[in-house]
Amino acid sequence: MTHTADAIRHIRLSTATLPLSTPISDAKVFTGRQRPMTEVVFLFTEITTEQGHKGLGFSYSKRAGGPAQYAHAAEVAELAIGEDPNDIAKLNTKLLWAGASVGRSGVATQALASIDVALWDLKAKRAGLPLAKLLGAHRDSVRTYNTSGGFLNASIEEIKDRATASLADGIGGIKIKVGLPDSAEDLRRVAAIREHLGPDVPLMVDANQQWDRATALRMGRRLEEFDLVWIEEPLDAYDAEGHADLTRRLDTPIATGEMLASVGEHTRLIETRACNVIQPDAPRVGGITQFLKLAALADHSGLDLAPHFAMEIHLHLAAAYSREAWVEHFDWLDPLFNERLETRDGRMVVPDRPGLGVTLSDQARAWTTDSVGFGRH
Repeated sequence: MTHTADAIRHIRLSTATLPLSTPISDAKVFTGRQRPMTEVVFLFTEITTEQGHKGLGFSYSKRAGGPAQYAHAAEVAELAIGEDPNDIAKLNTKLLWAGASVGRSGVATQALASIDVALWDLKAKRAGLPLAKLLGAHRDSVRTYNTSGGFLNASIEEIKDRATASLADGIGGIKIKVGLPDSAEDLRRVAAIREHLGPDVPLMVDANQQWDRATALRMGRRLEEFDLVWIEEPLDAYDAEGHADLTRRLDTPIATGEMLASVGEHTRLIETRACNVIQPDAPRVGGITQFLKLAALADHSGLDLAPHFAMEIHLHLAAAYSREAWVEHFDWLDPLFNERLETRDGRMVVPDRPGLGVTLSDQARAWTTDSVGFGRH
């Protein structure tokens, strides 16, 4: 069967603001570096081809940056009109060079991520396959842990209740936030949750970059007794040497990478052996095309994988990683999509729907604050 040439006919970009029901605080709030988070801003891309194939992609920004992503995408998206949607790598490079003046990291690549994800969604739909199957899945479900119930604005009792509910919903592990100015309070919270969960439930902690090197080592040693799956972002995201030192000196695995915004930045983590578990975020590093480059490097170096946020995308990418990965369960995005991801027996199940397997909800449309179209409807 020969390939019939197709072309991108129309691209619609839209930005939507998702309100959070409760203001969210991690250690960055308690150290005075950020305000509580009240919303997440999304950039959605919807692509339609001459043959009627469609793809949906998204990227996002927590706090500032959403309008900048939207503006940058709107500057370059028209360059994809008329191109073959199957040539994803070619399009990724074309759009990257169109905005090369502002770099190949951060807002510029995050804006392109939404388009790149939409192209992969379209390609998988055209093949009639879930994205994981198109990429070449190693498994049909992935270990999953809950983060959204363990923030520092929640009391210990609230975290216990949410953890119990998550486990009842088929989620396998629990992550809680640490990094408070009072390290004794951090230890008290971790001890209480470990006691509540028992010794066999996987437990992770996340300091959100708020420790210095001495505190991270001291806390890492104190946390060894709790048999954690990992300690996440104990240091500044760009302190590869500090993370590498912790990785060598602690028995508990070190996880980091979510705040880095390019494959190049992650390469430094990998080359310095700065973590045991790498946590790239496809929307932040420039999309699925870039994520796959990074995953190949991480796999070659023997690292475990636990992608950050955006489980609707990362479930597929984790299923295609050679080692058993972890996917982060957040229920925040539920209102944006008509479909729900299934969790059972501690795992998140790859949907059998083609592509990412999600469609935008009426609520997502209602939260849209701006949109622009290119090409012909």
